[in-house]
Amino acid sequence: MRDLVDIGMGRTARRTFELDDISIVPSRRTRSSKDVSTAWQIDAYRFESPILSHPTDALVSPQMAISLGKLGALGVINGEGLWARHRDVDAKIAELIRVATEDPDPTAAIRHLQQLHSAPLDTGLLREAVTTVREAGVTTAVRVSPQHAPELTPALLEAGVELLVVHGTIISAEHVAQVDADGTAREPLNLKTFIADLDIPVIAGGVHDHRTALHLMRTGAAGVIVGYGSAAGATTTGEVLGIGVPMATAIADAAAARREYLDETGGRYVHVIADGDIHTSGDLAKAIACGADAAVLGTPLAAAAEAPGRGWYWPSAAAHPDTPRGALLQIATEEDRPSLECILSGPSQDAFGELNLIGALRRAMAKAGYSDLKEFQKVGLSLHA
Repeated sequence: MRDLVDIGMGRTARRTFELDDISIVPSRRTRSSKDVSTAWQIDAYRFESPILSHPTDALVSPQMAISLGKLGALGVINGEGLWARHRDVDAKIAELIRVATEDPDPTAAIRHLQQLHSAPLDTGLLREAVTTVREAGVTTAVRVSPQHAPELTPALLEAGVELLVVHGTIISAEHVAQVDADGTAREPLNLKTFIADLDIPVIAGGVHDHRTALHLMRTGAAGVIVGYGSAAGATTTGEVLGIGVPMATAIADAAAARREYLDETGGRYVHVIADGDIHTSGDLAKAIACGADAAVLGTPLAAAAEAPGRGWYWPSAAAHPDTPRGALLQIATEEDRPSLECILSGPSQDAFGELNLIGALRRAMAKAGYSDLKEFQKVGLSLHA
């Protein structure tokens, strides 16, 4: 039952909770972490860890996607990012970081990022990026926005993409209208028809509440992303749009929608993927405990030596031409970046949950007595006073 509070005469607001507001409560039974599986499977694709990357050029190049895949995670290329607009992306990112480091104007880096994204999309470059990942033998995933999904998807399918991520800050199954940059109205994307016409699974999001999650599940999506990738210091959606996502509540609400849809369809399971405020292994464990099947990581992966951002992070929404909703944030110095393997699988010398994310998740599950992710969604939770 929703907890509503009065915020003034005739106006109520729902009381909601962040991941920081809750803790996992172990049961009377424990087990060895060696007996715990963190494997996650969506459609025909199995991963040894429930990790997706945020689709930003700061994190995912074709080579980074390959590295993530070989370590059991899923790298998601931004199909509207620099890899689809420029051939010399490494040089472009180096110049962007130079501006962020040297220019005292805090808006200079965003202006430069917007300029880089003003180059036209090149489906040939995008096909090359997807083909590179596909030929390495790992699962290929690409993010597109609802606005560009119809025009980019044919090229992606031709290149062999295996998972399509239709992703925006907020996405719904009932978008009212779309207007091009020149003011011309065009038909909005009918997500249900779009998904039905594809032979590959589609992950869609982000959603913020039970109703939208349920509606998106009814479009045929294989997975629903909850949240918009919020990260303190890097995302500014709250400041720009006034929108925030209390992740503990949002994940639990989407998990309830998943159960409702499972009953409604007689057994069709849609994955809930948490995207936001997951910075440590403890955050990851709590997101799974709230009901997520997997999680999108941003800032934790930006520190990796293999990440193209060289220790810097920015969300994909930071490049929006009119309303940027993010900033460039330095996560690690170029000389002090651990390997991707160390971040995901250890070993760790960090006592604050920023390394060995999967090892720590496995240990949290073992301490609570659970052997797989689905069972761990039933773990007890406590709310901080």
